[in-house]
Amino acid sequence: MNQNLTTDRQTFVTHLECSITGERYEADQLHGLSRAGRPLLVRYDLDAVRSAVSRDTIEARPTDLWRWRELLPVRHTSNIVSLGEIETPLVPLTRSGGPNVLVKDEGRLPTGSFKARGLVMAVAMAKELGVTKIAMPTNGNAGAALAAYATRCGIETIVFCPDDTPEINVREIAMQGARVWRVNGLIDDCGAIVGKGAAEGRWFDFSTLKEPYRIEGKKTMGLELAAQFGWKLPDAIFYPTGGGTGLIGMWKAFDELEKLGWIGSERPKMFAVQASGCAPIVRAFEAGEEHAERWEDASTVAAGIRVPKAVGDFLILRAVRESGGQALAVGDPAILKAVDAAAKQDGLLLCPEGGATLAAYHQALNTGLVDEDERVVLFNCATGLKYPMPEAPQALDRTRPIDFDAL
Repeated sequence: MNQNLTTDRQTFVTHLECSITGERYEADQLHGLSRAGRPLLVRYDLDAVRSAVSRDTIEARPTDLWRWRELLPVRHTSNIVSLGEIETPLVPLTRSGGPNVLVKDEGRLPTGSFKARGLVMAVAMAKELGVTKIAMPTNGNAGAALAAYATRCGIETIVFCPDDTPEINVREIAMQGARVWRVNGLIDDCGAIVGKGAAEGRWFDFSTLKEPYRIEGKKTMGLELAAQFGWKLPDAIFYPTGGGTGLIGMWKAFDELEKLGWIGSERPKMFAVQASGCAPIVRAFEAGEEHAERWEDASTVAAGIRVPKAVGDFLILRAVRESGGQALAVGDPAILKAVDAAAKQDGLLLCPEGGATLAAYHQALNTGLVDEDERVVLFNCATGLKYPMPEAPQALDRTRPIDFDAL
């Protein structure tokens, strides 16, 4: 924990509100979804924030997630749980991407994925609000982040994942102290089990957007981008979209930064990237719908975006449309080709979901949705080291004559 967090404090949270009706909910109380069954959004006294802290003050702080503490919900620093949440770098992808393409490499975060942002905040707030037992459905990385942070502060955790979740994810969840169960279904089937147990009072439901604070952790991606771009925003953002918490969070961050006077009104075009084998947001976007119907028989190599139905669908679609962006679907062959290109041409191992953003960028470039001279950020949401790689079978017998030319 950095030196700026050594004293207790009060945040500037005023209340929570329903994302669809605007109904107000009290802060400092445990909430799930609103009475309308929709996500709750945390609201702040931004005038008080502006009086208390300046952009220059933020810039002078160590560049970790907690530098943004005035715009985060944890009331007391004693409730912060941390594994060292750094500001993630922007890595140029000049060969496989283009001269103005940057990857925000979220694989550098604790547990190797951007899920650490949302779960560190949600777990800290669960601790603050007295939660002792949590359950969650996961496609892998979120469960690992939850297990790590919950274990660190002594909260009991049960995780349910589809039975084809990558083995490394299942094992890291178990290794970090959670009870993990494989389920013969998809992530929303796992979520149904979590919801039933929560309704019976067995645990608190930590499903995506079913508690208010994961958005607040994920919005730090948008806060960081603003600072990294000198308080201007990139022209376009390509975001791998399953539950869409990060896209929703960044859009919220940009709004808060503008109200603080720290950025202008310009916004990036937001591209919600999905796999063609599971693209409910794309289908709804193209049909002009506000909500997305469940995608049946979802299948893709990018398990992290294999989310047949997102509870925050209308928030994702709203952000994409308001930004002038689009929802795009890319096929598995294009995803794998992009992962291979980034590794072989630029030396950066992308996860499949990160590969999807690179594939979608080229699709957008080819169809004129973006130009080569626009500054573009792709999100690599997890380290590529967690995912299967092609075999490298070549061997050399040191006891036999070596054909150096053949090497």
